[in-house]
Amino acid sequence: VQLQASGGGSIQAGASLRLSCAASGRAFGTSSMAWFRQAPGKEREFVAAVSWTGGSTYSPDFREGRFTISRTKNTLYLQMNNLKPEDTAVYYCAGQNIAGSYVPSSWKFWGQGTQVTVSS
Repeated sequence: VQLQASGGGSIQAGASLRLSCAASGRAFGTSSMAWFRQAPGKEREFVAAVSWTGGSTYSPDFREGRFTISRTKNTLYLQMNNLKPEDTAVYYCAGQNIAGSYVPSSWKFWGQGTQVTVSS
């Protein structure tokens, strides 16, 4: 599986962005996929995951409804609304949860990351 993230940018607080992650490889269709993010000086943190059947799981920090994860056959998405300066981070897509956990080490494949910068 190869992952290519895109859609980041520099925006004002309150705006929306949709991140995409294009996946190649036969394993994508039956793999869980996820979004993580890493802010400057902080560890990479789990945002949300979606199973190959479409069921989603969100980190408790992202359950207020501003972020929505979804997928099609070959692409993973993260819709982000009402963005805040504290959402500034590099966002990474990940695939194939090999350990059944939502820590970064549990995921086998990673995209290169896309930068999101939110200014106040």
